[in-house]
Amino acid sequence: MIELVLAAAIICAPDAPVILPVSASVLEHAPKAMPPLHRDAIARGVEVLLSMQEGTQFNGAPSEWPYQGVYRVAGKIPIGYRVGGTGICGEALLRSPGFASDERRKAAVDRAIGFICSTVDEPLMDPDYRGGYDVRGWGFCYGLRLLLAARELDIVPEPMTEQVDDVIESWTAAIQKIEIPEVGGWTYSRRGIDEPCSMSPFMTAPCLQTLYEAAVQGEAVDPAVVARGLAALERSRSASGNVLYSAKTQSTEDAGSIPGAMGRMTAVEAILARSDRSTPERLAFAVDAFIEHWNELEKRRRKNGTHKAPYGVAPYYFFYAHRAAADAMQMLPGDEQDERRTRINELLFSVREADGRWNDRVFDRSANYGTAMSMLSLLQPFVREPAGMPTAAAETPPHEPSPGAVTPPADR
Repeated sequence: MIELVLAAAIICAPDAPVILPVSASVLEHAPKAMPPLHRDAIARGVEVLLSMQEGTQFNGAPSEWPYQGVYRVAGKIPIGYRVGGTGICGEALLRSPGFASDERRKAAVDRAIGFICSTVDEPLMDPDYRGGYDVRGWGFCYGLRLLLAARELDIVPEPMTEQVDDVIESWTAAIQKIEIPEVGGWTYSRRGIDEPCSMSPFMTAPCLQTLYEAAVQGEAVDPAVVARGLAALERSRSASGNVLYSAKTQSTEDAGSIPGAMGRMTAVEAILARSDRSTPERLAFAVDAFIEHWNELEKRRRKNGTHKAPYGVAPYYFFYAHRAAADAMQMLPGDEQDERRTRINELLFSVREADGRWNDRVFDRSANYGTAMSMLSLLQPFVREPAGMPTAAAETPPHEPSPGAVTPPADR
């Protein structure tokens, strides 16, 4: 077995350093095609995430990785952020090489699954709510993804099998229940739950992907919900290839604000491509826009505040955009991937911190999310392709773009 390789990964105060090893199981089981730099970063990321698990809600043991932003409910991180962050970090551990032989990882993910299931009766995880600014949808989306991944890989602890099945069924229904009426898609800020409003592309894309994963496992997914979500995404995309931050009707946005839109552009083109509603040219345009305008994301990484002029870029888009770009890039024809992958990963490693973490917020805790999203981005070429659109939904014709809409040029 490969021995643990120690490196100076200082994750606490300089006067009391903790030196983390890299994960031997990752080093031992990483695919040969995985670049050593990526393998070692994922191996260090595993240890970072294991060291950052916290909370005592499930059996009094560390069981969650809360996502920390500025939003609070009664002065506390809302349960939707706690569940969503736990789902993302748990999936990063689960997808990293060598999980099956790593007892510490298995125990940590078991606890995370227990925590997620324990929140199903939380009032702020009830799909029946009045609206307003609310993040339970992020919990449904990413908490459900971890449970689906665990069930797919048959690693759900036996005592929790029935409970996990119940939560998967419940939250698959919950995502669909909080769909925006008439408009389709999802958002996290609504006047009223029964009132049509603008859709958030950067929330709708991952929610659709989660429903696709649920449908593959036999969960009930309404084709009409999928069709409305896809149509809403298509309306958010203009002839210029730009994607609006929030959309209700057909966008006519020009290319001027693309530097602030490339994260949602890559997310939207990836899910539309997986739904036979995009093209290699559109995917390449979005990925190239991410690379070209990446510095606009970097300007806001690790900064205070949220949406700042001129492009309204918030710090929390940074690693969301990196994962979306990795996903979209992976769907390009093979001969169009290598150069783009190299450049995207160079950008990702340029912001990796000395202790092996990635973080796009001013909060130390949010390194759990940044590290996990970075790991998932690096793992993209080595895990199974995400699920495609359910067959029944594929029978719904694509949304027709506004007159005069054209495909963006491929040489952007």
